[in-house]
Formats: sequence, C-alpha cells, structure tokens
Amino acid sequence: MTEVKKQLQVLALHGYYQSDVVFRGKIGSLRKAFKKEINFTFLRAPHKVPRDPSGKEAEEGAEAYGWWFNNKNSEFKATVSSPECVGLEESLRLVEKCFEEKGPFDGILGFSQGAAFSAILCAMQQQKLSPIRFNFAILISGFKSLCEPHSVFYNQQFSLPSLHIYGTTDQIIPTEMAEDLASLFTDATRLTHDGGHFIPSRKHLYNDFIQKMLTIKDDSANGSV
Repeated sequence: MTEVKKQLQVLALHGYYQSDVVFRGKIGSLRKAFKKEINFTFLRAPHKVPRDPSGKEAEEGAEAYGWWFNNKNSEFKATVSSPECVGLEESLRLVEKCFEEKGPFDGILGFSQGAAFSAILCAMQQQKLSPIRFNFAILISGFKSLCEPHSVFYNQQFSLPSLHIYGTTDQIIPTEMAEDLASLFTDATRLTHDGGHFIPSRKHLYNDFIQKMLTIKDDSANGSV
C-alpha cells in the first residue's frame, strides 16, 4: 500500500493593494494544481489602503490592504526609500495570532509586499525575535524593504529553504530587487518567467520545491531526520 504524504500547511500573504479574497482568486489555478499537496490559509493585512488618488480601484472591486506604509500618509512604493515605517508591528501581531490560532504552518507563501513581509518573518525567526516557526518560504516578486528601520533584518544570511520566483519584465519590482532578496538565502531556488508582476500558475515552477518540502515533512514525521 502506497503511503500518502501529509499536506503542507501554508500561510499565504497577499501583495500591497490586494486582500486575502483577491489573492485567493489570483492563485486559484495554483491551489487546484496542488490541492492534494497544500492547504492554504489566507490572511488579510490589517491596514486598509486609501483609494488611489488617480481613481484606480482595488482589484475586482474589493477593498485593498497593506502590511505597512512608508510614512504616516499611508503611502507605499517598493522602490522608494523611507526613513520610517508605519504599521509593521500590527502586521506582526496579526501573523503571530494566526500562527497561534490556526497553525502550525510548514511554510509561508508571499507575493510582492507579502513576499517582502515573509522575508522579514524569516529574519525574525532566525534572530529569535518572534515566537512563530516555519520551515520554508515561497517568495514571488519579493524584495528587500527600503524602509530604514527594516535594514536590521538584512544584516545576515538565512538558512531557511526558499523558492524565489520573479518576472524578467516586472515593472513594479525590478529583477535586481528580487535577486537581491534571493541572495540573502543560502538554500535558495531561483526561477524566472518572462512575464511581469503576477503569480505564475504553471505547476512545474513550484513542483520540485514542493515535493522536496513534502519529503522533508514526511521524513520528519517518521523520525528519519
């Protein structure tokens, strides 16, 4: 009889100007492709993003949220440096509460600002600054935060296994920013696609990494590691 491997429990963190509902829809094809391997939990960021002054509406008419802002004016742009950060502490408390109430989680999947936040969580885990524990990270269109208070999170490399996926024509997060983040991880798998700022749904991009994480979880449960 073939032994069935346990599902991976993954916390999914959406990008800036999105929500848990929008993100769930965005990775619908990915959820379907890995329905036997992964159980996703979607978390909504605590900060509501003001309506874009240009008149742009949140995707699919949904309310928009973010994990932090660059300043007290509730503004954020990944490519703009800032001497301050507003709102990260509330996001950290929300994630810690989610781990306590809905965890444990094997890994985190983040997109854009959610990926940047996931990397900060990796740093905090390694530096023992947070009680949450997870075993891998999938970072899509990720970047190092340019908020000055966050620089303390990037002063060492991370040993956590990670998968980094980013588009070579991304106009929101330049390729060099995604590569700069990936360089912090000593056990990083890097994959690119020729598209822009979106979550690719092709299963083969994720499959080898997911199967590796499943094997590690299965071996751990059987006392092999």
